[in-house]
Amino acid sequence: MALSIVDSCVNCWACLDVCPSNAIYPSATHFKINPKSCTECVGDFTDPQCASICPIEEAILDAKGAPLNPLGSLTGIPPERLEEAMREIQAR
Repeated sequence: MALSIVDSCVNCWACLDVCPSNAIYPSATHFKINPKSCTECVGDFTDPQCASICPIEEAILDAKGAPLNPLGSLTGIPPERLEEAMREIQAR
């Protein structure tokens, strides 16, 4: 059981302080999760805290490789509508 952080991480430090198992650490490229320490917040929280605070969509993956904060989860704009929404925003 372990989550992982991918290269799109921007090292914002948001996840570091909310991890109840202290499994998150900085590396040369981006933050990483120690798989031996990560509990996925089971027993502490309903949802993994790192993913609940992460400002980058698809930056944190579950053990199967699925993003915990998929595209559109932060903006509320489904990926298939993103291009159209951006045109609407830019036209303002």
